[in-house]
Order: sequence, then C-alpha cells, then structure tokens
Amino acid sequence: MQPDGKAVRRRQGPLAGIRILEMAGIGPAPMCAMVLADAGADVLRIDRPSPSGLGIDKPVRFDLLARSRRSVAVNLKHPDGIGLVLDLLRDADALIEGFRPGTMERLGLGPEACLAAKPSLVYGRVTGWGQSGPLAQAAGHDLNYIALTGALHATGRAGAPPTPPLNLVGDFGGGAMYLAFGITAALLHARQTGVGQVVDAAMTEGAASLMAMFYGLHAAGMQSDMRGANLLDSGAPHYEVYECADGLYLSVAPIEGKFREILLAKIGIDAASLPDVGEPSNWPRAKAVLAARFREKPRAEWCALLEGTDACVAPVLSLAEAPTHPHNVARGSFVTVDGVVQPGPAPRFSATPSEAPTAPEPAGASTESALREWGVAPERIQTLLVSGAIGADAGSLKS
Repeated sequence: MQPDGKAVRRRQGPLAGIRILEMAGIGPAPMCAMVLADAGADVLRIDRPSPSGLGIDKPVRFDLLARSRRSVAVNLKHPDGIGLVLDLLRDADALIEGFRPGTMERLGLGPEACLAAKPSLVYGRVTGWGQSGPLAQAAGHDLNYIALTGALHATGRAGAPPTPPLNLVGDFGGGAMYLAFGITAALLHARQTGVGQVVDAAMTEGAASLMAMFYGLHAAGMQSDMRGANLLDSGAPHYEVYECADGLYLSVAPIEGKFREILLAKIGIDAASLPDVGEPSNWPRAKAVLAARFREKPRAEWCALLEGTDACVAPVLSLAEAPTHPHNVARGSFVTVDGVVQPGPAPRFSATPSEAPTAPEPAGASTESALREWGVAPERIQTLLVSGAIGADAGSLKS
C-alpha cells in the first residue's frame, strides 16, 4: 500500500513500482509502452470508448503491442474524462502519447496542464517529424520519416529502388526505443531532482541517430551513396544472403579475415582461388563463386556443417520457423500467450527478471477494476459511468 492507502499493483522487473499512463495510439507509442511494461512498469492504457479506425485492424489477442497492461475506456471529449486523466496523472510517474503535435493541448492534456498536476511527471511524446519544424503538422508514416534521414536511400540492392525495411527503423527503432530510453532517463532525473520534463522523440531523429556509424563512414569516404556497393548493404560477398539448393537462404557474414578463412575451409573453397575481397572491384566475381557453391546443397546440410562455428553463418528463418530454432528454444526467446506465439521480453535482467507477458486486453476491459486500483473511489467511478465519461469494464458487461 502507498502511504495514502491506495493499492499498488507491482509487476516483476526492474521498473516494478513505476506507473505510466499510455494514451492509446498506433505504432511507436504502444511499442514503447509494451517494452516498459515488459520491464515491470504498471502501464494503464487510456482507450477510446469506440474504435479509432487507426492502424491495422486485427483480433485483440493478436495485437501483441498491447500486451501486459490494462485498458480503461475514457471519453476524452467529456470534461469529466479529462479531469479523470489529470487525477490519474497525480499517481503516475510518466505519460506516453503519440498524437500529432497540438492534439493533447487541444484536449486540455498538454504538458503544461499535466506538469501542473504532477510537477515530477515525465511527459513522453513520439511523432514522426517532432513537435516543431516545417513538417511537424504534416501526416506521415514510418517510410516517410526514414526517407528524410538517409536510412531508406541506403537500404536495398544495386540497381533496385530503396527497400522498405518493414517499419523497424522509424516506428520501432527510431521512435519506440528512443522514447523508451528517453522516458527511462528522464525518470532517473525526476527521481533525483523531483523535476519532470517533456521527452520529444521524433522518429526522424531517432532513425538518424541509428545511422550515426554510416554517416561517419560516409564522411570518411568509406560509404558510397550507391546502394549495394558497400560492405553491409549486400555489396560485399562476405556480407550477403545466399540461396541454397532447396530455395532456402543462408546469411553469410564473415567480415573479418580469420572468419572468412574458416568459412572457405569448411565449404571447400581454396582461399587462393577466390578473388581478393579487400578490393571492392573483385566483389562481383567472389560473390558468384560463393553463390554457386551454396546452391550445391540444401540449407539444412549447410547449417549442419556451419552453424555454431566461427564461419558467421545462420539460416534465414521465416516467422514460422524462428520460434522453433534450437537456440531460440534453449533461450526461451519466444513465448506462447493465449495460444499466440510471440517474442518474449527483452533484454534479460539477472536480479530483476521480467515476468511472462499477459494477453492483450480489449479496449476498456479493466475500466472499473483498474481505476479502483489507481485509487479512484467507487462512488466516483459510478458517477463517471452514468455521465458517459468512462465505459464499463468487461466484467460489468456480463449478464
């Protein structure tokens, strides 16, 4: 119990005891909330009473970014709904929102109002372009954001258009993970000083930060603007994906000479017969030699020969295959929740291990129960229900 008598729901993990309000959204905001919840934070998702129509429509149990936290349905167009969120913030350590700049301010839940309610609050916000700048108010998605950073232009094969790298670089890498890091850093500062702040996580800037090494290489004349002409973009024969006899693929990445020697010895190629890969002009010929060799056997045979050695080879696994690979099984890298196979919490913590994820909740499934745990009086909950400021939770809807 807290000193004021309110119940505290403690999850297991290094962030146990941290309370976070999440304004339900799509993409990087829920991913950030999932990562923090996986690490033990008690994250309460503020959902709309009716579907927003945003994102990819799917059954709730497959909405894995919504796992491990509870949902309350709050009508943010009702003044009592806004008042409720502000009151909840007084017991929260952080807030997550991923709306267009100005949206939270128009609702009456901008940083000024929220930090007035809780001066030590960490106000985390993630957008594509950032909270300011000429593009701040423009709509966009991951692909647009990484296009502005050089990351998209650099991704792809020679002679082909840029290849969208799923939405891993902008939404999740540049957005969610940088927001999670920013919130965690700001929480440490708030714990030390009692002073909250706004974390402005722009996916463009996060994606640009991820590109730091390549900007350094480019400045040094070691990274061409031509796709498929560099060490790590499929230009080099020793950092490539090769097709096997059965049409499946191997990732081959012995960048260091000592590892290339191991690879060539194991696959039966005389190193002296291979063109010098230290000279980029030889890369196409060397790649042709390796490609022909790897087409001689099915993937399983190459894996039996090469996996677990310093040849730097691993099979290219599909989403269906990856969870059953022996290494992933031994590590428990994937878990099954409500019949859905999914990645487990990461990273690992030796002293404060994360607990198993819980299944995603439908919007508003825990409205009444979660509000009670956050210290809202039953009488007020009833009044909010009657006024339409909140929706009833799933338990209350059962007859």
